[in-house]
Amino acid sequence: MSLLRVQGLSVAAGNRPLVHGVSFDLAPGERLGLVGESGSGKSLTAMASVGLLAPGLRAEGSVLLDGQQVIGQPDRALVPLRGAVAAVVFQDPTAALDPLMRLGDQLAAPIRRRARREGRDLSAAALRDEQTAWLDRVAIPDPARILQAWPHQVSGGQRQRVAIAMALACGPRLLIADEPTTALDVSTQAEVLSLLDQLVRDEGLALLFISHDLPVVSRIADRVLVMRQGVVVEEGPATRVFTAPIHDYTQSLVAAARRLQAALDGATPTPQVAP
Repeated sequence: MSLLRVQGLSVAAGNRPLVHGVSFDLAPGERLGLVGESGSGKSLTAMASVGLLAPGLRAEGSVLLDGQQVIGQPDRALVPLRGAVAAVVFQDPTAALDPLMRLGDQLAAPIRRRARREGRDLSAAALRDEQTAWLDRVAIPDPARILQAWPHQVSGGQRQRVAIAMALACGPRLLIADEPTTALDVSTQAEVLSLLDQLVRDEGLALLFISHDLPVVSRIADRVLVMRQGVVVEEGPATRVFTAPIHDYTQSLVAAARRLQAALDGATPTPQVAP
């Protein structure tokens, strides 16, 4: 059974269509990459899948998350699905964190929700132990200091690691990662990507990974959907899509990634250079 089944999903702003008839299935433990340039509709597709579209946007079609319909449901009906079934890591950790709350308090919230869901009593000491354990898992040094810190007092990479810890502490079965490394510097990007890859593997989660960066997606996804102007133009196993793309648009994306990689490596790009 699919954990996430999207059928004929369309998103519009008034009379302006933004996403057109997107369909895909995501099984438990599977990793799916949504790839495309800015404005291709990949993030809208992901946010519509959990009912997190911005005001003024309208979704049509069908989205079944753990067998429950998302499209057309009031927000209160979707609250039980968020965290327990699906959690999101956003592009900008600054926007995802409350600037007026200490990081420890923000991490405590999903830990408490999960404990209540599982019928566990959580003492103050047990809560602190779980907070520290999650910060250890996302490789944050000096967790005692971080728990007392405000978001503006830590680096962008540390903020994103805290956001990842908060998402996973909910105990989801599906993690949606929307451009999770784009706002970070290059060295931090690689560290956070490797961390995310390992955590998803350790937890046995399904992953919906959204990015315009083909080399990043090729590292982390099993299967890929390529989107352009709100439409899926190609889909298939990541290895096949990135080494033998069929659609002209996918070919242009792969060629651009190869040229960039060749420039970084100081080599001449060839058809055999994988992104």
